[in-house]
Amino acid sequence: MMNVSAPTASGDFVHPALFYQGRAEYLAGVGGFVREALAADEPVLVAVPGAHLDALRESLDLSGAEVTWTDMTQLGRNPGRILSALQDFADRHAGGRPPRIVGEPIWPGRSRAEVLEATRHEALINSAFAGRHATILCPYDVLGLPAAVVSDARRTHPTVIAEGKDLLSPEYSDASAVCADCDEPLPEPDGGVRRFAYASGELGEVRAYTETWARKADLSTARRGDLILAVSEAAANSLAHGGGSGSLRLWSAAGGGVVAEVRDGGHLADPLQGRRRPSLTSAQGGRGLWMIHQLCDLVEIRASESGLTLRMHIACS
Repeated sequence: MMNVSAPTASGDFVHPALFYQGRAEYLAGVGGFVREALAADEPVLVAVPGAHLDALRESLDLSGAEVTWTDMTQLGRNPGRILSALQDFADRHAGGRPPRIVGEPIWPGRSRAEVLEATRHEALINSAFAGRHATILCPYDVLGLPAAVVSDARRTHPTVIAEGKDLLSPEYSDASAVCADCDEPLPEPDGGVRRFAYASGELGEVRAYTETWARKADLSTARRGDLILAVSEAAANSLAHGGGSGSLRLWSAAGGGVVAEVRDGGHLADPLQGRRRPSLTSAQGGRGLWMIHQLCDLVEIRASESGLTLRMHIACS
């Protein structure tokens, strides 16, 4: 059985990466983690890709056990949605036994943009859960993932588990350094881009422009509504926090779906903004960006001296 350091009574947060090779090692490592949690009567959330979810359920045979199962390909389709879901689970069990979570945000087949945002998520977990009494185990397929992804896992996790050994990671880095490396330049679209500049008092015009463009795009009715709402929230943030004006670009994605990009003169002071659920009474804001993460399939944010770029991806259906 795998030995993962448990959080102490003082509220230590434990965040190891599990490096596995093949299905047998995966089931032994993750399955052992789940069994340990259940034996200690600790609440468990397992958020892994669907195929792994099915294999774990079959191998563990935990009829009647209180395990929350979540398909990460749905929850983590946009990596920016994962953190708030993990925090929601931990909050529901605050004051009781410390929760144990399995979170697998990166799997073979993820696009480069998705991997960058998932890596950013892994780095920010350490800040978001600092001081909390919880453990989050993150499996990494060392045979199926690029070496650079495995290397980044050593930077985003204080400890790594490989070949049954739980060791400190000498490559572990501050979240700000990892996030800076994730800020690769956004690729320019090939063509077919529509542009619209807006200023104070023109939020209705932004919405109308987006709705007109979206009617001609290859989107279901529901996804068209998601696009219009996401762009409206982004433009509202521009007018309130981004200097009072901004520019919108819209184009069809090469692999299907659409992309909307908003640029303005704003700044993102808190890298966790939008990734954790905002309080109804919070004065710190972030509700618009959090909603954008819930609506979109991928959200990319880039900051520069001149302002902020928010790129939102919406799939066809």
